[in-house]
Amino acid sequence: MASNQSTTPPPTLQRGKACLRCRKRKMRCDGSKPACQQCVRAKQHDACQYDDGKGKTRTQLLREHIERLEQRIRELEDPEYTSPSVTLHDPHRHGRSESSSSSLTGSPASTGFSLSVSSFSPSANNSPQSSWIQGIPSPSPTPFTDIYHEEPQPTIELAQTLVDVFFSHSRQSLLGLHMGRLRESFTRPVMEQHHPVLTNAIFLWACYISRPGPLSTHESHYLSRALDSLSDAIQYQNRLLDVIQASCLLSVYFLSNGRSLEGSYHANAAASLAIQCGLHGAMTNRSSFETTASISPFKLDPPKDAIEQGERILTFWHVFVLDRCWSVVLHKPVTIPHGSDGYASITMPWPQDMEEYVAGQIDDLHSFHTVRSFFEHQVTNVRGGFSPLALRVKASALFERAHHLASTWDQPLVMSSAFTDDFQTLEHTIARFIQTLIPVHQLDATVPDEKHAYIATHTLAHAAMINLYYPFGAEDPVSYEKCLRAARCLVSIIKHIADTDYEYLDPIIGPCWTCAVDTLIRELNVIESSWPLVSSSDVRSEIGTMLYAMNNLSARFPLLGYSVAKVQKRLSGL
Repeated sequence: MASNQSTTPPPTLQRGKACLRCRKRKMRCDGSKPACQQCVRAKQHDACQYDDGKGKTRTQLLREHIERLEQRIRELEDPEYTSPSVTLHDPHRHGRSESSSSSLTGSPASTGFSLSVSSFSPSANNSPQSSWIQGIPSPSPTPFTDIYHEEPQPTIELAQTLVDVFFSHSRQSLLGLHMGRLRESFTRPVMEQHHPVLTNAIFLWACYISRPGPLSTHESHYLSRALDSLSDAIQYQNRLLDVIQASCLLSVYFLSNGRSLEGSYHANAAASLAIQCGLHGAMTNRSSFETTASISPFKLDPPKDAIEQGERILTFWHVFVLDRCWSVVLHKPVTIPHGSDGYASITMPWPQDMEEYVAGQIDDLHSFHTVRSFFEHQVTNVRGGFSPLALRVKASALFERAHHLASTWDQPLVMSSAFTDDFQTLEHTIARFIQTLIPVHQLDATVPDEKHAYIATHTLAHAAMINLYYPFGAEDPVSYEKCLRAARCLVSIIKHIADTDYEYLDPIIGPCWTCAVDTLIRELNVIESSWPLVSSSDVRSEIGTMLYAMNNLSARFPLLGYSVAKVQKRLSGL
């Protein structure tokens, strides 16, 4: 009897019932709880989590956590505010106040810093009135300007809470910082912390992604502080990475809000500084020839450890993605050049997950022309290049390269053989890249953070195909069909986006959807002007799906609202 049971194969689980770890690793899961056998054998009991609909999903838990953080922030902002869920009591309040009441809403349970004064005074238009760091004296003398010391800053607990809110969307912003170190930095002396230009940019994003919650009322305050502190930070070479990272956050903030000129300015600044300080080749430690007339270049101090090196790698690729993607949307040249030699040569290894840097695992610590090798299909022994962020980088490079190549075609002239070769090579590269991605129908089986990253990567890759073929579609039936096929792939991706996913999507997805809608509207025009008459219901349904998604995303990123209005105006004339 026992032998019969041992030979009986385990029953097949229904789709979606496997634990999240087995789904991610594509392993057979037996569905045992609290931990399946795969996780037990790997000694990963704590990592065995289920998202089978019977309990709260990770997204629901994350949203509840953000609500609790916002509630805590309101308590810190207003000492008179009473939380509907809990009131904290400070046993020392009677010694500091003339009031006989012993309750203090919003006091931390245990902290070495005084938080008895509100971080935001309600009588001063929500502007901070208390010290950034209370209980730690400012070092003196200091080489920094008064922006470090005279301007009031959030309390430590409030700063860490804002970082926690931001962390839930850190993949969306692509900021490459170790969040544990960032939170811990607020407990250090001022001169050992990040410059306020970066922390205020992070606080700005925390308020931005909290729209329309109460935290968003402080958005303009942190925007003003980040911009004001930028002029101070740029004076100091050891704050250069803070400036680059803050400029990236400011750029995406402006761009996603439809403020393209300001967004372009900060994106250009981040890319220029990254190249000028040699961040694109910081792993190679190569020297450059300098003449007497040369101004000394910016030089970064050597990283202290693998985590700091990883942060630099992630920062460069953050700048690269921003430069490549939004240069297409803004119709401007890239700031980081295409060259493969000299200053323009990108030798930074592909980005990895922060967990790998924490473990000291950094790929390819040698001179390797990363992007050039990707486009030239070079076969090397290089490891890596397949993390979610690395795939995102490659998709961004393809997105910009397709747009650049198509824009160089001069319609009155016959295509040269060189152009045709480049065109076909790029098409092959895009198609091959899409084949390496997780299939669209498997997106729902991935963990939420990776799902959102893969949605952006798939979207950029298919939008690259649209960019490549759209200019030729009017004259070439093959180009027209390939462009239409790519647009319909984007429609199929949207069908796997749940309503709860939209607040975590990358804002660059919006302009990509606009390209797909333009393609579908062109198809609608062809169908409705053809004879004999053909039903256009399928195409109208696809356009409706795109508009639904664009409307949902525009609630988070106003930039897309302008595109939605344009599309609806075009459709009203059909």
